[in-house]
Amino acid sequence: MSIPDWEKRFRAPRVSLPDWAEDAPDRALFVSNATGTYELYAWDRATGVQRQATDRPNGTTDGVLTPDGEWIWWFSDTDGDEFGVWMRQPFAGGADEPAAPGLEPSYPGGLALGRDGTAVVGRSTDEDGSTVHVVRPGAGPVEIYRHRESAGVGDMSYDGTLIAIEHTEHGDTMHSALRVLRLDGSGVAELDDTRGGEAELGLEVLGFAPVDGDTRLLVGHQRRGRWEPMVWDVASGEETELGIELPGDVSAEWCPDGSALLVVHSFEARSELWRYDFATRQLVEVETPAGTVSGATARPDGSVEFLWSSAARPPVVRSTSGRVVLDPPGAKAPASVPVEDVWVEGPGGRIHALVQKPGTGQGPFPTVFEIHGGPAWHDSDAFAAGPAAWVDHGYAVVRVNYRGSTGYGRAWTDALKHRVGLIELEDIAAVREWAVSSGLADPAKLVLAGGSWGGYLTLLGLGTQPDAWTVGLAAVPVADYVTAYHDEMEALKALDRTLLGGSPEEVPERFEASSPLTYVDAVRAPVYISAGVNDPRCPIRQVENYVDRLAARGAVCEVYRYDAGHGSLVVEERIKQVRLELEFAARHLG
Repeated sequence: MSIPDWEKRFRAPRVSLPDWAEDAPDRALFVSNATGTYELYAWDRATGVQRQATDRPNGTTDGVLTPDGEWIWWFSDTDGDEFGVWMRQPFAGGADEPAAPGLEPSYPGGLALGRDGTAVVGRSTDEDGSTVHVVRPGAGPVEIYRHRESAGVGDMSYDGTLIAIEHTEHGDTMHSALRVLRLDGSGVAELDDTRGGEAELGLEVLGFAPVDGDTRLLVGHQRRGRWEPMVWDVASGEETELGIELPGDVSAEWCPDGSALLVVHSFEARSELWRYDFATRQLVEVETPAGTVSGATARPDGSVEFLWSSAARPPVVRSTSGRVVLDPPGAKAPASVPVEDVWVEGPGGRIHALVQKPGTGQGPFPTVFEIHGGPAWHDSDAFAAGPAAWVDHGYAVVRVNYRGSTGYGRAWTDALKHRVGLIELEDIAAVREWAVSSGLADPAKLVLAGGSWGGYLTLLGLGTQPDAWTVGLAAVPVADYVTAYHDEMEALKALDRTLLGGSPEEVPERFEASSPLTYVDAVRAPVYISAGVNDPRCPIRQVENYVDRLAARGAVCEVYRYDAGHGSLVVEERIKQVRLELEFAARHLG
């Protein structure tokens, strides 16, 4: 039997951008779905030998190499619940063993590995909040940091004497402050653009300089209304803003000798690469095709390797040397159609949307509004098998970078606070109106769909805009905001307090206004929900509460529960879920 193109896109072997060991650059680690489940692979670039390093029923994607390339650290949770411990195994293969003996299971909170075998492990639990431990070879873990609010390990200095952490002790999890500690826990330096929580300006750790004795830390900041890098010498306190005059968000990483930066520039759903030279203070573009660079790394030989794709072309790991770096075996993913850019005037400013149309036929089309998660994320001109499947079946697909999305400046990202969900839906409604009035979308065949935060917006939209949508498809959604808050992982509780201005007990009216459960009796569209029974982000109990309310009044609702967490790493499971969504939409759209 012939396999349709949409399934081939999911099954086609994929690889992530390989991470390489700092002191052994021929040793690399990458993620691939070659076996049908996303797992970690070790790659000896000198010999070409690749080895599958992990093999678990629900997959593994979190792993890192020690600087000498001798060990692979990987995070072991239970069926996607994100709660577990770090394990390690020799790069060449061998038995797994606990990487940080003495540390109890937790949610991960960052990891930094030193050249002498020392590890700095960030942890998060509901009981303890955030903790950071130093684990030295042959010794038990030593706690050097603890706070109820969210915090995480950023990076360790090259010489292993300093550790940078991001923290939100001021209570605003959307805007972190930085602290640099010695490994005994004593303080070295502080940087807090929030001024104790008074200003909504965030910082992020991008990495210490890769030079022994160098105390420069590359930092992302928002002082000019968007993300951009600067250099902070944590010993002297000197801050050097680089003045990179590119529109949109800018991030960077060190080149291996510390003399330059590899700059990643994201703007209006696309990205490109630049090299910033400290000696000349010049910015030189690194040539890449139009589309999206999902990851990039500067190699010791001066080349740059990057993972690139576009909506029409599947991902490939390329090098500026002109070659494909890592080409998985097997059939390649079929191409899809390119995106078209649409700008729509909305209540909070111009809204950017990406549109894909079927290759044949004239509009108006049945149209899927595929809403991204995050919410601090954005849809881009990148290859995505899900939207391509809808296009193959004759649907137009519209993806909206609503307020709350990244890549359009800090004010756009931060705009959703307090009126959570409702702000985003105002932007989606404006783009929906454009899609219908322009002749693209059939108003009688409009599907609202999304996963995670996109699933939340789907259920909220079905209740607050019941006349606008014909069908709703929600994957791993927030459905009952209050119950979700009480059941979710601690870091997300902190995020919800930031977004809504407090806990459900402190601001009950805001949680009620932003909860899909509040509007469940207004929902008229048939609803399909998929949920992972081990999901720590959008827990299953709050989904069941919403479904029970729909069922109590005889509403049309189908629920698919699967044994994983916040999504699945198993290819056939992903295909099954998309197939169920396609079939549900077809039944109810006619």
